[in-house]
Amino acid sequence: MRNAARKKSSFRQLELCFETREVFQLPSACALQARATGLLRTLKAENLATCLRVEWNDRMRTTVGRADFQHSLILLNPALQKFGPAEIDRTLRHELAHLLAHSRSRRRILPHGREWRRACCDLGIPSERAGHTLPLVGRALRRRFVYRCGSCQRHFPRVRRIRRATACLDCCRRFSSGEYDERFRLHLVKGSRFSKVPALLAIPPSES
Repeated sequence: MRNAARKKSSFRQLELCFETREVFQLPSACALQARATGLLRTLKAENLATCLRVEWNDRMRTTVGRADFQHSLILLNPALQKFGPAEIDRTLRHELAHLLAHSRSRRRILPHGREWRRACCDLGIPSERAGHTLPLVGRALRRRFVYRCGSCQRHFPRVRRIRRATACLDCCRRFSSGEYDERFRLHLVKGSRFSKVPALLAIPPSES
């Protein structure tokens, strides 16, 4: 009887299948450093490969990566775990391109200028964008410290104090071939009424 009832029924049993999201384990900083070092040696950038370091930084919020020229250091956001190995590799190469472009140039360069784009091509990411579009949730930080160029009168809002001599990039490029010039050094402005003004580029003096 039960079999007959099943045959006559106009309803079919639906099986609902739910995909289980695969948990991706973050690669170690050592593994990423070895990968980046191998890329640099392929491009004969031995000096940078020797001193390069890669680290995970869980203090990052909306930034997926950062390149520190002074210490030949790449910092990566552990939140990249949500987006898989391809995104981690792309971000690693993006930041590595910054260090590579900086090491190749003897003068100050734009963060995402032609030197950086050339480095991206060499590292296998020719269509790389300047910024990411990943849905990272961060906290809003007020830019309490505002600096001004005495030449062009532009304002440079910053979250933290500038700890070293820094000059207006536009003025340095226009009047001193992109080299640091004390005439265009930024000075702290009292008050923070410009805290919502977009940050502008500035450059530090050459290392001695």
